[in-house]
Amino acid sequence: MYKLILFVAFFSFTSVYSQEIIPLYTAGKVPNATNEYIPTLTVYKPEKSNGTGVIICSGGAYCGVADVVEGIPAARKLTAAGITCFLVQYRVPDSTKMTHKETVPATDAQRAIQYVREHAREYKIDKNKLGIMGFSAGGHLVSTLCTHPDDIYVDNPAHINLKPDFSVLIYPVISFSDSLTHIVSRRQLIGPDITQEKIQYYSNELHISESTPPTFIVHAMDDDGVSVKNSLYYYATLQQHQVPSKLFLYAKGRHAFGAFNKEATVQWIDPCIEWINSKKWAPSK
Repeated sequence: MYKLILFVAFFSFTSVYSQEIIPLYTAGKVPNATNEYIPTLTVYKPEKSNGTGVIICSGGAYCGVADVVEGIPAARKLTAAGITCFLVQYRVPDSTKMTHKETVPATDAQRAIQYVREHAREYKIDKNKLGIMGFSAGGHLVSTLCTHPDDIYVDNPAHINLKPDFSVLIYPVISFSDSLTHIVSRRQLIGPDITQEKIQYYSNELHISESTPPTFIVHAMDDDGVSVKNSLYYYATLQQHQVPSKLFLYAKGRHAFGAFNKEATVQWIDPCIEWINSKKWAPSK
């Protein structure tokens, strides 16, 4: 086990070593922090940018971030297609390290959007072509931002647009309702005092509107970790509100297959890249 941990740690380090790593906040100005940890963005630059950017939030049940299986391989694949990627090392909820723990992941993800749009020209992307991708609990984080766009958690004196232009959700936790939720993710974010009001607020399928960003959704029908019904309810409600969306389902794959499903011959990430680059999510001129 110790050798495995060392291997994972080494692989994580070498995977991002050649990339640009940026602190999300200035030291001493991290919102709600009670320790010195500063979350970061790792920037993956393509050889030739096509002008589109994607912020990536790996999953981990709000207990950690599974970048090795999810965020890093996805960033590499998208970057090869000309998409500039920004992998967020967001803070997971921990009342011993922060105040207002349930809003801290959203704060960091929102800050990532703000930072990228502020520096869009530097990264050769169009600030109006910025999407966000989330896996599992990272998908819950992403869908929370997409369905609660008026809830701002960062100082924003320049009034930067903090709503993504499109989203990609891979086996996402969407609902906090008893019948659909992933219990660990719910408990980690809003526990131990789980109220009906908080369940309703964080059940993101209930907050979709016509202004919710266009969405590409991926899930396996046999997912035994996060029920596929999370994605089905979200997709159905997007359709009812006429939000451009696409659902990619696997018969097999279970949970946490990351960027590549070993039980499938067709990989979700290829049609996803096609969808992103086709700009079918962009509003009509």
